[in-house]
Amino acid sequence: MSDVRDVSRRGLLGLGLGAAAAIGLAGCGGGGGGSGPGARGPIRAGDGSAPSAPVRVIGDGSTADTGPQPHQPPRPVPLERGQTPPQFVVFSWDGAGEVGNGLFPRFLKLAGDHGAAMTFFLSGLYLLPESKSGLYHPPNNPVGASDIGYLKDENVRNTLHFVRQAWLDGHEIGTHFNGHFCVGSGSVAHWSPDDWRSEIDQAVAFVTNWRTNTGFTDLEPLPFDYRKELIGARTPCLLGQEGLLPTAARLGWRYDSSSSGGLQQWPVKKEGVWDLPLQSLPFPGHTFEVLSMDYNILANQSQNTTRGVPSNYPAWRSQATATYLGGFRRAYETNRAPLFIGNHFEEWNGGIYMDAVEEALKAMSDKKDVRLVSFRQFTDWLDVQDPKQLARLRSLAPGQAPPGGWSTYLSAA
Repeated sequence: MSDVRDVSRRGLLGLGLGAAAAIGLAGCGGGGGGSGPGARGPIRAGDGSAPSAPVRVIGDGSTADTGPQPHQPPRPVPLERGQTPPQFVVFSWDGAGEVGNGLFPRFLKLAGDHGAAMTFFLSGLYLLPESKSGLYHPPNNPVGASDIGYLKDENVRNTLHFVRQAWLDGHEIGTHFNGHFCVGSGSVAHWSPDDWRSEIDQAVAFVTNWRTNTGFTDLEPLPFDYRKELIGARTPCLLGQEGLLPTAARLGWRYDSSSSGGLQQWPVKKEGVWDLPLQSLPFPGHTFEVLSMDYNILANQSQNTTRGVPSNYPAWRSQATATYLGGFRRAYETNRAPLFIGNHFEEWNGGIYMDAVEEALKAMSDKKDVRLVSFRQFTDWLDVQDPKQLARLRSLAPGQAPPGGWSTYLSAA
């Protein structure tokens, strides 16, 4: 295996939009066959039509139970013997706040155009006005402290609008927690399971009480029960999973995407929770591999600055695109391991990483057997598979094709 360059604990990895601004920026089908992006078909972004089921307002009206989520793929079924596995790809977003740069609606439209579902890891603080920062009691940090900035009221409103649209378009709303503490004694790396429980409870409270906290009365409720919607997360800077998992398991969460340096292999469970890490991908022009996240590519291109030399942007954009597509091809043509890609709504190095992920998604979307899904949808598929078949899939190393082809390799019961 190639050397892996892990920069997950450097500088800004996983930073939300507020912190980024402060430094000058911030369908799972039932099996193989068929083509296209996951049995959903193109979705008109923003079609967000009101659900037809009766609406049950929850609490202060910040959220509501509107019935089954629209635009979901067919119920998954187990792979048949000898069947080629789908190629799953999950595009996910840390923070998921809209600060006026138009990236949230841009990628909702892209997903809709290509029938893709995504996962948005919402930072709870992005729905809490700074004037109410005293409501946040971060573990091992001062009251109201946060290593990402609070959003302006107008951006809180925009974030609410696009989170609502995202769910109605079929996407998943997870959590990126709140204050994004990555360094020092208060870092999430040192949090206990009880600390994580406090952080989660507060993140849920900020989402389910935004109407009381903001005073906004002219916005529709978020159309989901967040306590039921929330089944997975990604921690700040990919730190603290060891402390989080016991709490995640007690809460009934089904997956976590917080570990770093994962390989392109089929996943396993940790403490009863599916471990779905960002992955090491071939990095064109280098002997080492790079983690499948925009910031990690940046860290290897412009040495952690988000404003590198502009003359390098075209080559860096091409290299970032080739990284995503190289990782995709390695899995698609061999072990069909799921591909997990993490991003932020950022404009680092002139926005080249947003262009790269858009081009990569477009290039993947029309390939046979490809499923552009959310982590929730992928977890649904995993949970109905034969454990013996999953074990066979897990035994394939990154870039290893099934000996004898899929019809032979997965022909056993």
